[in-house]
Amino acid sequence: MTDDEVLTQTRHWLEKAVIGLNLCPFAKAVYVKNQVRLVVSHARHADDLLEELDRELDLLVVTPAEEVDTTLLIHPTLFPDFLDFNDFTELAEGVVDEHGLEGVVQLASFHPRFQFEGTEPDDISNYSNRAPFAILHLLREESVARAVAAFPEAEAIFEQNIQTLEKLGLDGWKALGL
Repeated sequence: MTDDEVLTQTRHWLEKAVIGLNLCPFAKAVYVKNQVRLVVSHARHADDLLEELDRELDLLVVTPAEEVDTTLLIHPTLFPDFLDFNDFTELAEGVVDEHGLEGVVQLASFHPRFQFEGTEPDDISNYSNRAPFAILHLLREESVARAVAAFPEAEAIFEQNIQTLEKLGLDGWKALGL
């Protein structure tokens, strides 16, 4: 799969699911302003991906938010197994801490087989964090705080997402081409 194909599928997911279903009410503003950096990784090993994460964290903190507000570090092949990716995400959190960026940058994770603890694999709630590829989402805490302050009842977003996905159903999700 080429980088262009990975980027096309990722943008499709962003536009149809994340923004289109309003799973993240903060995403549209930065996406339409081209403030979302999409990076396709070719790392051959987890250690290489951690090094790429190092570079992306460094870039994010020195780049004004008006240019790059958030970064999606996408790996199309390294983590086919969700549990392996979930374990890797813990290591990635450690990299954020090593950079002294706790409270400055937070990570969110997405995966084609994402599964919340205590759910069944096909539970529709898992689709709120399902993406076409394994993705580490680097978010500026300051931007998140500003968006949450502007959004009434931000704590209700997760529940609203579950309701949206339950109404949509698995067939509706598949109809989005995801």
